[in-house]
Amino acid sequence: MSSVQFDIDNDGIALLTLDMPGRSMNVLNDELTGPFQEAIARIEGDENIKGVVITSGKKDFLAGADIDGVYAITDPADAFRLAEEYKAFLRRLETCGRPVAAALNGTTLGGGLELALACHYRVCLDEPRIKIGLPEVKLGLLPGGGGTQRLPRLIGIQASLPLMLEGKELDPAKAKQQGIVNELVSDREQLVERARRWCLENPKAIQPWDDKKFKWPGGDSKHPANVQMWAIAPSMASAKSWGNYPAIQHIQSCVFEGGITDFETGCRVESRYFAACVISPESKNMIGTLWYQLNSINRGESRPDGFERSKVAKLGVLGAGMMGAGIAYVSAKVGIEVVLLDMKQEAADKGKAYSEGLMDKAVKRGKATPTDKSALLDRIKATTDFNDLEGCDLVIEAVFEDRGIKADVTARTEAVIPESATFASNTSTLPITSLATASKRPEQFIGLHFFSPVDKMPLVEIIKGEKTSPETLAKGFDYVQQIKKTPIVVNDSRGFYTSRVFATYPMEGLALLAEGQHPRAIEVAGLQAGMPVGPLALQDEVSLSLSMHIIDQTRKDFEAEGKEYQGHPAESVIVKMVKELDREGKKTGKGFYDYPEKGSKQLWPELTRHFPTAAEQLDQKEMIERMLFAQANEAARCFEENVVTSVADTNIGSIFGWGFAPFHGGALQYINAYGVEAFVARAHELADRYGERFRPAESLQRMAAEQKRFAA
Repeated sequence: MSSVQFDIDNDGIALLTLDMPGRSMNVLNDELTGPFQEAIARIEGDENIKGVVITSGKKDFLAGADIDGVYAITDPADAFRLAEEYKAFLRRLETCGRPVAAALNGTTLGGGLELALACHYRVCLDEPRIKIGLPEVKLGLLPGGGGTQRLPRLIGIQASLPLMLEGKELDPAKAKQQGIVNELVSDREQLVERARRWCLENPKAIQPWDDKKFKWPGGDSKHPANVQMWAIAPSMASAKSWGNYPAIQHIQSCVFEGGITDFETGCRVESRYFAACVISPESKNMIGTLWYQLNSINRGESRPDGFERSKVAKLGVLGAGMMGAGIAYVSAKVGIEVVLLDMKQEAADKGKAYSEGLMDKAVKRGKATPTDKSALLDRIKATTDFNDLEGCDLVIEAVFEDRGIKADVTARTEAVIPESATFASNTSTLPITSLATASKRPEQFIGLHFFSPVDKMPLVEIIKGEKTSPETLAKGFDYVQQIKKTPIVVNDSRGFYTSRVFATYPMEGLALLAEGQHPRAIEVAGLQAGMPVGPLALQDEVSLSLSMHIIDQTRKDFEAEGKEYQGHPAESVIVKMVKELDREGKKTGKGFYDYPEKGSKQLWPELTRHFPTAAEQLDQKEMIERMLFAQANEAARCFEENVVTSVADTNIGSIFGWGFAPFHGGALQYINAYGVEAFVARAHELADRYGERFRPAESLQRMAAEQKRFAA
């Protein structure tokens, strides 16, 4: 069975239906492009064909390139050839002498949108689930099928750049508003019929850029308005990316150079930059982790086998602070009935109001209706009565990090909820096994560690206690996917995986401050390393008082266990800031930064007085490596200690959990790319110079000796 079905109606309109056998989604590879080229040849040779409509037999139109093929390329000549071949048959399609219309029945991304742009007209189903865009930059690539040339010529340079540089995915209404889609229809029959009708009404259709009178919307690259934009856009993009993402620069180059050349030359230029992206280490890292490893997680690699998929119908959330309010929102958003409980009604109501605020914003932006808002808020019951938890399938406690408080709410909850219900703690640091001692059914006790803000952060860390049953783990995994988050599974330990490794980044920044490195240089090094914010700013966000509390609690736990506590050199900075200088972080308006009511935050001017700057400053590379090595080495230790059990969970957890530089592909992939032997040698150097925290994990030393690397 061919991947491209070919039918001709009585009016001479050829309907090409893309429908690859054995696949849930159409992708661009030889299996599709071969029959497609045969179809184009048939169109070119048959004078009775008056027009062409292209649609899909799948739920979605076309997802884009076959990532397997792109990922395997190591020779730039092969990447260049791949891009040129795809562009060549798209060019044949748009110059075949017949009107060509795309009938977009579903999501149309990457190479799929490039195919649609090579059509003269685009009709799309008006369904919010449909996504349209060129998201290649998210994998370190750029559109290689003419996207950087057709889109700017269609909607203008300034309108098209953000879509490609940020990989934005638009719904059909937004795509029509932008001028990417020409027409919206309400059902599939109407979709193909409108595309057919347009072909019959426009027998001499040509692409705008093939018209001798063509003028760029908003002007080409030499137009005064665009000249001004080109003078600042590259530096602005570089300021955000710190030069860590070559695809961003290459996309801008494609558009700029395409804007001073003819269409054919611009397409050839694009193929060369595409080749540069394909063989870049950044793209290999990002595809390996953010495509292959992420997909394996989403398929349930870490979910126990043998249990039917479950869904939470009623959820209890204990604690209506920022975390609890966020959990309530994302759960109600997918249709779950939520009981949001706090000790005071005022606090519970405030927690529910958080959802109301988010829905108000969604309504204002056109992403939700007032009806949607009312329905979501109706699903959240704000209360102080534990009896309202009756009938909950799952209860998540998000109360203060205090064992006594957590034990109390656990007991009060279990007195009400069904015997079959699961109880979860949202703790970020306290071991689940010890918290489960307060439970009458520890096998149904699990950790679900969310990240703030819950509505934006994509990860949930699922923590197994010593007695957590496989069925409970499966239920936790299913709930996380039900609320459209990415789950990683870890074993119980102090700080688990994400909190434990995440802490090494701000702590290394504080250690540098204690050594006399200039605070501004420390912050810049963190950003240059690829982290979302500098380590001092991040510590302010986390709150120095919370870190002080965790240090004190950890000391007590070590004493109780009869162990010697080995402190981190950064702890002296936290103690001084909190106990001597009364600067607890952003929540109090003063930490390493000042937070004026009006205006942006600024580094505290007195910082260098209390932490004097050393005469000799480290170079940026040294500070960058210290920050990255601290995280990667601790991640390797977690993997070694079986805290985290898969390379995919370790890498995705580092990127989605605390923002470890995505272009490195995650903490373990950073070690792979650096070279395990080179990493171990460099880690020994850092340990000898700065402390044992840098001493490479024993497993890394064994891997280096055996010349092995982490394999997903």
